[in-house]
Amino acid sequence: MKKKLILASASPRRKELLEQMGLVFRVCPACGEEESVHRDPEKMVLELALKKAREVAQKTKEDALIIGSDTVVAFQGEILGKPADEEDAIRMLKGLQGASHMVYTGVAVVDARTGKVLLNFADGTEVSMYPMTEEWIRRYVKTGEPMDKAGAYAIQGGCSLWIRGIRGAYSTVVGFPAARFYQEMLGIGIDLLK
Repeated sequence: MKKKLILASASPRRKELLEQMGLVFRVCPACGEEESVHRDPEKMVLELALKKAREVAQKTKEDALIIGSDTVVAFQGEILGKPADEEDAIRMLKGLQGASHMVYTGVAVVDARTGKVLLNFADGTEVSMYPMTEEWIRRYVKTGEPMDKAGAYAIQGGCSLWIRGIRGAYSTVVGFPAARFYQEMLGIGIDLLK
C-alpha cells in the first residue's frame, strides 16, 4: 500500500510545486521556531527542513511520509531569510541588485511511523540580477510580495523582470527542488507517482 504524503509547510509555492509534480498530499505546517545553530546556508536549510519534518512526524498518527523544506538566500557571507519589515526588505533588495547570490533549499523526508529519516539534502542555485532603481525597489516592497520570501523577492512574481539568469534549478529558487526531490526518492526505491 502506498504511504500518504504530508507537506510540513504552509508555503503556497511549495504546495503548487508538489501539485505540479502530480503528487497527492495534505498540508500540515510545522509550527516550531525557524532557528538554526548553523551559519553555513546549506547546513542551515538541511537542519531546518529536518526539524520541520520531524516536528510534524511526531504529531502524525497515520502511516505517512512527511516532507519538510526550508529556503534561504546567501549573499556575501550573509544569510537572508524572510525580511523582518519593509526596511529590511529594501535593504536586502538593494544589496542583491546588480549582483549574483545563491539560493539554497533543503528537503527532508521522515517516515512518521518509524521516525526514520529517509532523505535530507540541500540544493543550490545561483541567481544573478540586473541593477534596480531605488524607486522600483520601494514600489515592489509596498506590494507586500517580498515580505514572506527569503531574500525579499519572488523569482516567479514581480521581481522576475530583474532576473538576469540562473545557474541551477528554477524550482529550488521558488522553494522546492522538485526534479531533484523526485530523483532522490527514486534513488531510495520510492516512486511517488506509482
